Amino acid sequence: MIQSTYEWTLVPTISDETFVKAAKKEGLDLAAAQLLYTRGIQTAEALKNFLQPSLDDLHDPYLLHGMKEAVERIRLAIEQNEQILIYGDYDADGMTSASIVKEALEELGAECLVYLPNRFTDGYGPNQSVYKYFIEQQGVSLIVTVDNGVAGHEAIDYAQSVGVDVIVTDHHSLPETLPNAYTIVHPEHPDGDYPFPHLAGCGVAFKLACALLETVQVEWLDLVAIGTIADMVSLTDENRILVKYGLSMLKQTERIGLQELMTLAEIRPESLTEETVGFQVAPRLNALGRLDDPNPAIDLLTGFDEEEAQAIAQMVDRKNTERKEIVQAIYDEARTMIDKEKPVQVLAKAGWNPGVLGIVAGRLLEELQQPIIVLSIEEGRAKGSARSVAAIDIFEALKEHQELFIAFGGHAGAAGMTLEVDKLEALSDTLSAYILENGLDQVRKGELLLDEELDLEELTLDTLKSFESLAPYGMDHKKPVFYIKDFQVESARTMGQQNAHLKFRISKGQASFDVVAFGLGHLALEISQSKQLELAVSLSVNQWNGQTALQLMLVDLRVQGVQLYNLRSKQMTFPEHLVVVDFAQALPEVTGQQAIGIATVPDDVQVLKDFLQAHDFQAIYFKNDIATPYYLDGYGSREQFARLYKTIYQFKEFDVRYKLKELAVYLKIKESLLIKMIQIFQELGFVTITDGVMTVNKEAEKREISESSIYQQLKRQVAEQELLALGTVQEMYDYLMEN
Repeated sequence: MIQSTYEWTLVPTISDETFVKAAKKEGLDLAAAQLLYTRGIQTAEALKNFLQPSLDDLHDPYLLHGMKEAVERIRLAIEQNEQILIYGDYDADGMTSASIVKEALEELGAECLVYLPNRFTDGYGPNQSVYKYFIEQQGVSLIVTVDNGVAGHEAIDYAQSVGVDVIVTDHHSLPETLPNAYTIVHPEHPDGDYPFPHLAGCGVAFKLACALLETVQVEWLDLVAIGTIADMVSLTDENRILVKYGLSMLKQTERIGLQELMTLAEIRPESLTEETVGFQVAPRLNALGRLDDPNPAIDLLTGFDEEEAQAIAQMVDRKNTERKEIVQAIYDEARTMIDKEKPVQVLAKAGWNPGVLGIVAGRLLEELQQPIIVLSIEEGRAKGSARSVAAIDIFEALKEHQELFIAFGGHAGAAGMTLEVDKLEALSDTLSAYILENGLDQVRKGELLLDEELDLEELTLDTLKSFESLAPYGMDHKKPVFYIKDFQVESARTMGQQNAHLKFRISKGQASFDVVAFGLGHLALEISQSKQLELAVSLSVNQWNGQTALQLMLVDLRVQGVQLYNLRSKQMTFPEHLVVVDFAQALPEVTGQQAIGIATVPDDVQVLKDFLQAHDFQAIYFKNDIATPYYLDGYGSREQFARLYKTIYQFKEFDVRYKLKELAVYLKIKESLLIKMIQIFQELGFVTITDGVMTVNKEAEKREISESSIYQQLKRQVAEQELLALGTVQEMYDYLMEN
């Protein structure tokens, strides 16, 4: 059965003739112009700034709170040959942030060390034990945090207390009380007034590097692009400039580690986009921090040794493969633990790798459209991640219940937590109660904004190129999703391992395009047969065998009205987990079911009609096996009835118990039809049957076969069986739903 993942909302199309003319001058078609206008780009100047972002439009780094103090302290440390520690984070943003500051300090002649905390032993953010080690054992006298620090009170207090200054550069949500650092460089600092609050950690690090070197350092923009895309911050204003230029730098990067990594990922530099970074480069870097020590990433991103870079890149790629396998294994286990009766899933098990639980929770969220908490149990404690649908603010739901947690933090859509195992049931009950009390238990689908409706017959490669000029896409400037209807599905085929994915071709008039649907291989039958299919898609290009073609990437799909599917071919089987109704057996419980399969139909089709009309099924799969297929032989011809009568007239008595099969063979009439014909003769008085012995009534009144109610019923049954066996599913459904 086809079910949409989201509730669809088509964004109203608004535009302005003057703006459209300006857009056409820039090479945009009408659809792209309307998209920008709807997203707030509504003047010729704004359009030019959007399409032609300039590094000159980057904000002055000294507008960031604490930048002046940070630059002066770092320069002093360099002058005095102090040992500086750059303390980062174990994700792609933290890795790129640390690499940028490292290269900037080294360019200024600094002595610096880099440390990325281990997720499993150090945790997130400043760690007092790590600080103590570097201060006492490595002689560090200045610590610069990147992509972390605003929540590190204890470790920062310790460092400052022993005379080691800590400069915090961060972008995460600010706590009510800020740490007692030497200075804090943060785009949202309460005492600052920075024009753009959404820099990633690497963006703040880049600003620090530019301030230190007194110029915009374009050679670090490849790292900025990776970290900014990976951290999913707003891709508008300054971030758009940084990422657009950064992607250009990444295509020609001289970083041998990145070159090796892209080679292993089979990324062609010339076709690299923000999606390539988001789905192939960043996950590989993140895999290192999810499973192991993240520090080799610094050598990968900044090193010059080709053999070492190649070895690290291969190790990172293996970790990514391992990460995928671990995620799949945990996901498979977690799915078996789901209780569909609950409005929230709290899934916990010993041995699950805590580094990937957020990914697992995200996958389950997409599938179930309800809050998901996935936790790993160790030594009586459960630690993990939560993900939630847009309608349910999971942080708001749990923030007043701190008694449940050892540690808890997050925001509306995601959270992290640690709690005692014996509190798991209370956690589930608390979140369930919040959902029920606020009437959110029926809100199962997030909203999908459809930017525009596209007509297949007007869709060309030029349309795609027009929208590609609006890239890079990301948060607050999402890749456009289009609404498509009124088309025919020509074909559908599965692809990939275990036929997990699907490619189908749709057409309208002379236009036809392939649609790629990841993870929907199980819907090949439904998609190929659906008549009222509607699609939400993004545009993509497919380059194969020297040919370039426009293809559509499926985001969501839905069917208006009841879904009817034909499984009457012998090779076709019912989908897994479908409730199947067989009228030759006891009927299953179908209350509350949205989809059913019809296996063997009853001899009396009225029974099937009554059954379907008593329920409100959204999808019906018709197999329609017929136990006694009268339609194959009809309801008896005049000639057949005449031959039967002529034959039995010759016998004084005829034992139908033992001679029926012989009679059927002799007359070349199927036995099931022969029985009906004899019953008709009996009803009309042509024969009598006593104890299985049939006698012809030679004095019987002459009557028409059509006078028999059995004949009329058989005639109707043949017509109904013909419809159930040979009619279209729509014809069947219309007849079965008639009163």
